[in-house]
Amino acid sequence: MRSRTSSDYTYRNHVQLIQGGKDFFSLLSKSIDEAQFSIYFQIYIFDEDETGKSVAASLCAAAKRGVHVNLLVDGYASKNLSDSFIQSLKEAGVQFRWFNSFIKNNSNYLGRRLHHKVIVFDEQRAFVCGLNISNRYNDTAEGKAWLDWAAYTEGEVASILTKICQRRIKLSTNNSEIKTTTTTGASAVKVNVNDWVNLQSAITRSYRQMMQQAATHVIIMSPYFLPGTTFRKLMRKAAKRGVTIQLILTGISDIPLAKYAERHLYHWMLKHSIQIFEYKRTVLHGKLATCDEEWTTVGSYNINNLSAYASIELNLEIKDKSFAIKTKKRLEQIMEEDCTPITLKDYQHEINIGKRFLQYISYLILRFMLLIFTLRKAQQE
Repeated sequence: MRSRTSSDYTYRNHVQLIQGGKDFFSLLSKSIDEAQFSIYFQIYIFDEDETGKSVAASLCAAAKRGVHVNLLVDGYASKNLSDSFIQSLKEAGVQFRWFNSFIKNNSNYLGRRLHHKVIVFDEQRAFVCGLNISNRYNDTAEGKAWLDWAAYTEGEVASILTKICQRRIKLSTNNSEIKTTTTTGASAVKVNVNDWVNLQSAITRSYRQMMQQAATHVIIMSPYFLPGTTFRKLMRKAAKRGVTIQLILTGISDIPLAKYAERHLYHWMLKHSIQIFEYKRTVLHGKLATCDEEWTTVGSYNINNLSAYASIELNLEIKDKSFAIKTKKRLEQIMEEDCTPITLKDYQHEINIGKRFLQYISYLILRFMLLIFTLRKAQQE
């Protein structure tokens, strides 16, 4: 990926890939408890369950000890939060806000979704996630967490993420009392944003460049994988020139229609030597890709038109050989231990005319729904 503009990156960063579940929520709780000046917390889903109440209690405690806590949640995805829950946050000093875009009621939503998941502490440490605040993403007595990821960063990129959060809520604060610490890490990290209102499509371009420039291998983990025509062409060209492309897709989906639509593309992908692995342990929700043991992206972006054209998304692009190698090994372990490989022979043996028809209809329905989002976007522009 050497043709990327080096000035887009910050270089004094330390980055860790954190799996969702107890590891993530333990580190999140610790980070909230250690915050001294500010917390910017922007999330798509914040559920009022055991996990949500625990995180809310930590945020309230931080606000009571004088930390500036700003919580922004999506007005549609988090609409079930009770008035009493929100009031308890506000009474503790948490600056609670809804992200509302255009038209919204209990059953319909028109406009952007705040789909990014960003949490920043003291302009020095940050999480960029695919996961939300809910029991589904945590290890609880009810079951194992959905598979998801967060990039935990310390260093220069946290300051950029703070400014992005502030702009999202149109807030300017005086952080002169914050003392910047020196980070010993040397990871090059770039913030990529998709937001059609502001004509930003950096994540989409990033994925396309990855496929264009890949030399040996690409591994993509994506829960709702419905690539458009352009990305499919780039995949086909990469596979034709000898790049090994491996996809980790969910076998257990929280949206059955999306899974049926996704399987409609299996024959095309397998025919073009693109390897498919279905994750079977639980629901897969992680959005992650790595290329050539050099480059990695992680965040909220799904490879479909909803993320490309209708949602606010944010990924961290990490150019660090050691980080990429570790990520690749972790994904290879998941493919080996927790996935079922899907071959063309297996797919053809398992499919029948009824399933093929159902997959095709699901694909058409989902594509039509995504097209409506795209047309609405164009009309509103």
